Amino acid sequence: MGQNLKSRLQCKSSQATSGERLCFEEVSQWSYSLGRLLSSNCGVKIFQAFLKSEFSDENLEFWVMCEDYKKIKSSFRMSSRAKKIFKRYIEAEAPREINIDHKTRELIKSYMKAPTAVCFDDAQRIVYGLMERDSYPRFLKSDIYRALLDSSSESVKL
Repeated sequence: MGQNLKSRLQCKSSQATSGERLCFEEVSQWSYSLGRLLSSNCGVKIFQAFLKSEFSDENLEFWVMCEDYKKIKSSFRMSSRAKKIFKRYIEAEAPREINIDHKTRELIKSYMKAPTAVCFDDAQRIVYGLMERDSYPRFLKSDIYRALLDSSSESVKL
């Protein structure tokens, strides 16, 4: 991976932690599971930057949008946001179309009449599985993850 990407990711990690050190313990725990990585704000930002470098960040972007969507309390805001998510990620030929099966796509389309907090759960599960099997293992083998592990083990401020 190029030095330019490493610099950008290190910059992102320092922005994400607001000047705090990215500790070895946190970075090393990201390798335990995708769930651990996604439970870290800094981990999500670094993983997203890695995926952008591969032009494959739509799955993570969708997953994060769904997590935020589930927190919406207002039914009006929920309906509005659901339609935006549908148009951006779900409908055929969407600008950031995710890779889900036709049956799931149609089911979500039917939910758009009266969106609920769980209307994207099936698609989110599929996308999580895709990330877990494909992009997450690539991230763990990447030069940038290795560099972050090395840097954090030396207590170097990123």
